[in-house]
Amino acid sequence: MLDFSVFTAEVFKAYILQGLYFSLVLTVVATLGGIVFGTVLALLRLSGIKPLELVAATYVNGMRSIPLLMVLLWFFLMVPFIIGRPIGAELTAVITFVAFEAAYFSEIVRAGIQSISRGQVYAGQALGMSYGQNMRLVILPQAFRNMIPVFLTQTIILFQDTSLVYIITAHDLLHGFTVAGNNLSRPRESYILAAVLYFVICFSLSWIVKRVQQKIAIIR
Repeated sequence: MLDFSVFTAEVFKAYILQGLYFSLVLTVVATLGGIVFGTVLALLRLSGIKPLELVAATYVNGMRSIPLLMVLLWFFLMVPFIIGRPIGAELTAVITFVAFEAAYFSEIVRAGIQSISRGQVYAGQALGMSYGQNMRLVILPQAFRNMIPVFLTQTIILFQDTSLVYIITAHDLLHGFTVAGNNLSRPRESYILAAVLYFVICFSLSWIVKRVQQKIAIIR
């Protein structure tokens, strides 16, 4: 019989809270880092300079063609081998997620930039703006506003993917539930509660995305 009574507030505080904190921090850092580096990659792909386009396209297509779990294991095993010392599971997770998500956010940003009408570009050029000024003051602000719902959707996927860091023993939300379940001899209950908590968080974020989409539609 299932018994959830052992999962008290003290158990959540001792085992789960730290893992939830790391999962949320990893999600936020990977999202912000992914957007920053993804924007750089998108601008390189749209620069019209062939060598830069080739480098950015190779990185993006390469990352998007490899499973995140494989990239995570590569960083975890190869980086310490290259630099000669371990860097820890948590730092490995942060580096991997930022590098991996940059490829996905790059495609989102590139699509957002290309969705802006050429008339906006011509208007900026007519005002005497340089390429950089036009992109920074005219194109990117409109593109980022249009991309907010997609950014948030990708962030939800990213949060779900943080459970993969369990494979390198990083103390994420899933790892916290696993340790609690093993110590309390209730692994089935712990995984059920983990699924419920993931569902509640992701469903809540999905509701927020829907509301944001509605507000953006009204602004338009």
